[in-house]
Order: sequence, then structure tokens, then C-alpha cells
Amino acid sequence: MSIKEYQEKIAANMRNWQKIENSGIASTNRIIEKTRNPVVRMVMEIIQRDSEMHHRVQELIAESLEATTVTLSPDELAAVWGMIEEHVKLERSTIELAKNSLEETEKAKGMLVQHYLLEYLLKDEEKHEEILANLDKIKGGMYPYA
Repeated sequence: MSIKEYQEKIAANMRNWQKIENSGIASTNRIIEKTRNPVVRMVMEIIQRDSEMHHRVQELIAESLEATTVTLSPDELAAVWGMIEEHVKLERSTIELAKNSLEETEKAKGMLVQHYLLEYLLKDEEKHEEILANLDKIKGGMYPYA
């Protein structure tokens, strides 16, 4: 297959995935409307917002393959890199707080819901740190900042 054919296939996959995300958003809406339980509602709202963001990322991927050129220049990245490094420090602080809080819930009995929610928060903060680390890898591969 040619590069163009791969690009078309990936773009089509993104468009199909977006349809599934839309169905997921509608599904979470139905669940939210059906329940008053704050834990279930919170989980559905988290999934809903993640699905909305996934849809936006899929759109950017598809557009970048279909017509729109998506670029990231070394100068653009360098202009904000100091702020990104400061943000990484914030993420690391939240990870430590989440880990400490999780340890406390493990010591105390009967905090299953809080433990469950803290695990979610920890994974999400770790995800933030990871995507910033991956952005650093992109930066590392760019001239003249490599």
C-alpha cells in the first residue's frame, strides 16, 4: 500500500471511531438522566468528557491526513517549553498527593468509593505526565533543540 492509501485508511478509521464516540456520549447521557447516584453520575461525566476529547483528537488526526497540514515547529515548542516544564512539576505534585491519599484509604477500612475515585485521579495525572514526556520526545527529535 502507498502512504496515501495508509493515510486514507487511518482517516476513515478516525471518522468511524468518532461515530462510536458519539454513541458513547449519547449512552452516558442516558445513564446520567436515569440515575441520581453521585458516583455513577461522576463516572459517566468523566467518560463523557473523555469521549468528547477523543472526538477532537480524532478530528485533528483525520484532518491532518485528509487536507489540513498540522505542524509543530521547534520555535513554537521552544516558546512555551519553560511553561511546560513548570506544568510537569505541578503534575508530579498531584501524583504524589494522589499516591499519599491512596495509601491512607488503604489503611482505613470502608473507603472503597474514595479509593476508586483516587485511583482514577492518579491514573489521569500519570497520563498527563506521560503525554508531556512524549511531547518532550518530539522536542528531542527536532533540530536545533535535539
